[in-house]
Amino acid sequence: MAERAGPRTLQDAKRWMLEKLVARVHPMGLTDPDATRAVIDALTGLDGASWGNAWMARGDQFAKAAAVFEADGDAAAARDAWYQAYGFYFLGRFPCPNHAEKQASYEKALDAYQRFGALASPVIEPVSLPFDGRPGEGREIALYVRMPDGAANPPVIIMWGGVDAWKEEMTILTEGLARQGYATVALDNVGTGQSPIKAGPDGERQFMPVLEWVASCGRFDSGRVAIVGRSFGGHWATKLAHLCPGRLRAAVNWGGGVHYMFQPDWIEASRHPDSYLMELVETRSRMLGAADDAEYIEGFRRLSLLDQGLLDRPCAPLLLINGKNDTQCPITDIELLTEHGDPKSVRLFPGRGHMGFGPDTVPTIIGWLNARLA
Repeated sequence: MAERAGPRTLQDAKRWMLEKLVARVHPMGLTDPDATRAVIDALTGLDGASWGNAWMARGDQFAKAAAVFEADGDAAAARDAWYQAYGFYFLGRFPCPNHAEKQASYEKALDAYQRFGALASPVIEPVSLPFDGRPGEGREIALYVRMPDGAANPPVIIMWGGVDAWKEEMTILTEGLARQGYATVALDNVGTGQSPIKAGPDGERQFMPVLEWVASCGRFDSGRVAIVGRSFGGHWATKLAHLCPGRLRAAVNWGGGVHYMFQPDWIEASRHPDSYLMELVETRSRMLGAADDAEYIEGFRRLSLLDQGLLDRPCAPLLLINGKNDTQCPITDIELLTEHGDPKSVRLFPGRGHMGFGPDTVPTIIGWLNARLA
């Protein structure tokens, strides 16, 4: 496993970001390359204040331009500028808003994204569902609904991200699916973004009201429902595929763990993977609500689907897709899934890292979903 001894230096982080910017992959795939390169070059530190302020300042510039375009009636230019503003605010809160400046950037990202979504085609509609949370938990589930143009009662794909890519980062995938005639419902992974709960062994309770709403609201074809979990979110897609096989036509685990990822040896080996920019343990701990390393290790241990006794149960059609050289989630988890329960579909991309990013990754997912939802 490609692993660093500790956190990146500023210069190493800049090198990593510039490489990802050239490749146009997460988290450097959303923003204008020249403007992004300028922020990277001028960045003075990786601490929360330096990081959040640097990206937020460039986001503010795009937000100011977007407001001018709106006032002038140029909806297309305003839409694009709001998306850029959101993209820079996203980087300002990345990988999670664990500092006041990063939290401020996240709040601006939410506002800019909804302004972009109102101008997007198809429109991205914010929806809030009530949630019966426990004491101290949230009381609603925030969604983005995107309906394909000209389609009545379309099939629907519910999706969520991982520890650092949240519902706003599902945009490119929702655009591709809308062109195929699918409605999409995007929400935050358990314990991230606007999720009302922290991740735990019963975190699937966040998704159940969404499945019930999709089935009963009358906007979608309730007989053609699929789910996609991106990165860590693939864990919950796999769990729901085993818990609700009769409700789902298809499920995709796009780079998520089920058992070996949550074991102490992998936790130690993946603290500073070369595929990750910074603060992976801090971001995972925030998702779990873990206050220290012992709670982090125990929180991960409790997520094992093998130990929960689920893997030999009936399962909805499930696609397991990842890069073969993933250093954040072990490929042994895919092998484990193929050894239990119903047969699975598998696609591993040789030579690629976490999530197997490449020009054929999203088309592979959409093609597989097409075959099951046709």
